[in-house]
Amino acid sequence: MKLDEFDFHLPENLIAQTPLKERTNSRLLAVNKQTGELSDKHFYDVADYFEAGDVLVLNDTKVLPARLFGIKEDTGAKIEMLLLKPIDTGYEVLIRPSKKVSPGTKVVFGEGKLQAVCIEKFDEGIHHMELIYDGILENVLDELGEMPLPPYIKEKLDDKDRYQTVFARESGSAAAPTAGLHFTETLLAEIKNKGVDIVYITLHVGLGTFRPVAAETIEDHKMHSEFYTMTAEAADMLNQAKADGKKIISVGTTSTRTLETIIHDHGEFKAASGFTDIFIYPGFEYKAVDVLITNFHLPKSSLVMLVSAFSSRENILNAYAHAVESKYRFFSFGDAMILY
Repeated sequence: MKLDEFDFHLPENLIAQTPLKERTNSRLLAVNKQTGELSDKHFYDVADYFEAGDVLVLNDTKVLPARLFGIKEDTGAKIEMLLLKPIDTGYEVLIRPSKKVSPGTKVVFGEGKLQAVCIEKFDEGIHHMELIYDGILENVLDELGEMPLPPYIKEKLDDKDRYQTVFARESGSAAAPTAGLHFTETLLAEIKNKGVDIVYITLHVGLGTFRPVAAETIEDHKMHSEFYTMTAEAADMLNQAKADGKKIISVGTTSTRTLETIIHDHGEFKAASGFTDIFIYPGFEYKAVDVLITNFHLPKSSLVMLVSAFSSRENILNAYAHAVESKYRFFSFGDAMILY
């Protein structure tokens, strides 16, 4: 399939720059994945699509304030560094400007509270850096770092917690699983009271979030790997729901990629952890997920392809056209869609 088949027109003024005051007040576009029928709702209506015995799957990854601004120790040149994931003795990071950092270069942050030494340089601005600091890295990042908001968000985020889900607990993500941002503790309690089980899995969002699909033929695109984990307790609950004919409701593309990776690798849900580079696009056979809750994504992105595979390209592009016409808010701080 061609990349241009997943393009659509998006007016820039529909890109949400700030979160709504109330998380559940986001709009919700309900899409019948078979027929493409559309209904305009609000996110506080989402539990209407759940039944007792269904399982809601949430990604509990926690975003690190991993965007750092420092200087080269030898020249004083300004360097921006984004931590992506731990590797070997250090971290895989994205450096800007990349050309200023080579093996042996030391970058200093916060007057030396954090130092990073380049071990190896890869393509596309990616480097392997050794981090030097005292104490706990998460505390150092809380002091020195900023939330790594996507480049299309130009407004400053006043409250860091608004780029975290209310259930975030496993630190390590370079971006928020944004479909989960719409949930509140009150809504989760309402869902539980309806008899819906809630399961937490983890996928730490990495470089794939920041990289567009460049291949003209989408089958040539290569996803970057991201770390995931599922507990035995979560696997047992999901397997039981499948056996009972209940729905697995996946919140976000990150949860979806984790669930589909595990069931495609093992034939069932099981305790597992590792790295996944699964690329889901039309033609993919979904085996894990029955209902998908997701935000609205960038044109020609791998995420639009994943959602199209869950329904059809025609249904999704029609839904997106309706969302544009109806002035839904797009991307990380935008509105949501449920495919049922």
